[in-house]
Amino acid sequence: MLSWYFKPNLLSRILIGLVLGAVVGIVLGYGSPETVKAFVDNTKFFGDLFIRLLKMIVVPVILFSLIAGAASIAPSRLGRVGVKIMVYYLATSALAVAIGLAFANVFQPGAGMGIVGDAAVQGKAAESPTMSQILLNIVPTNPAESLAKGDVLPIIFFAVLFGLAIAYVKDSKDPVVAKGADSLFQLVNAAAETMYKIVRGIMEYAPIGVFFLIAMVFAQQGAKALGPLLFVTLTVYVGLLVHLVISYGGIMAVAGLGFFKFLKGANEAMITAFVTRSSGGTLPVTMRCSEEKLGIPRNICSFTLPLGATINMDGTAIYLGVCAMFIGYATGNPLTMDQQLTVIITATLASIGTAGVPGAGAIMLLMVLESIGMKVEAGSAIAAAYAMILGIDALLDMGRTCLNVGGDMAGSAIVAKSEGELELAKWQ
Repeated sequence: MLSWYFKPNLLSRILIGLVLGAVVGIVLGYGSPETVKAFVDNTKFFGDLFIRLLKMIVVPVILFSLIAGAASIAPSRLGRVGVKIMVYYLATSALAVAIGLAFANVFQPGAGMGIVGDAAVQGKAAESPTMSQILLNIVPTNPAESLAKGDVLPIIFFAVLFGLAIAYVKDSKDPVVAKGADSLFQLVNAAAETMYKIVRGIMEYAPIGVFFLIAMVFAQQGAKALGPLLFVTLTVYVGLLVHLVISYGGIMAVAGLGFFKFLKGANEAMITAFVTRSSGGTLPVTMRCSEEKLGIPRNICSFTLPLGATINMDGTAIYLGVCAMFIGYATGNPLTMDQQLTVIITATLASIGTAGVPGAGAIMLLMVLESIGMKVEAGSAIAAAYAMILGIDALLDMGRTCLNVGGDMAGSAIVAKSEGELELAKWQ
């Protein structure tokens, strides 16, 4: 009976929900204030349900995916290649989110929108702590308490340490201990996959949730909300292009590698990533292009590329910076410098465990907003602005995934060159 709903792909359904929601909202916006209020009051449940479902899954996704991601790094590979690629991935991710924030500060997407929500809910937004408090609070005094409260940075810190500890214990000389650690890793990995499955299920409801959330926004804001959405999309793509050309191009120039040769060799994988919106799903194409077209030896790319598909999220980092700023401007609460620095820290650390699957950035955006005290409470202005971003998330996801895969290949080539194992004939 519901095949008409589930048969089209999710991207199409979310876009349809966005467009229909905008149309219905704009039409309602021309009615009386009483009509708008009646519509919001009677349909608020459906949008709020979607927000609650997303919030329900955030902490389990952070915990299990980060532990599984950190535990998958074999200690035996944490030598020169491992250290080099980890430094590259984390440094470029931090640089990427800084670029995103810089462009968002210049263009100020969402400024002047003045999205409003339930006044009672608005008061729940937390005050942003100082930078010194943020750094100290990364270390939890009680991990269970951090999980219960949903404190993002302490959860990330604990999960990464726990995952790395599992990776080392798996290599224990005591077979009983090693077997137990391996079983624990398999359990956590299965739990992470289960969480991803739940996320996919929740996203099946996304078109309905997006329809009602967007309809409410446009009913209250009118057609003037269209411009900011186009503007935030443009801001993200400008940031992606600048990071590709300036950051990757600059690093390659220092390493003595040709940027245009890189683009020629990487274009097939990057285009595949753009279409599929999945760095994990693109991995076979990325591996083949890296070996055949860029001359990266298998012993290096077989380690760096799967790791990159898990922890290298430069495109997502830019998206997080711009979208967090958009939500701040749109709700009349521009991010302070301390909040922006927190975004950089959270986005960089959270990228370690983000799944390379479509839509993962939307979950990361929730984490980032929580970390800077912008609670996505059902009925709040922040939830409404978040819903607007979710409506165009698929379009943004294409560009950020394309950059993510390009960054994986660029890093692999640079590490291979530094190890003297890159086939330079492919770059002539």
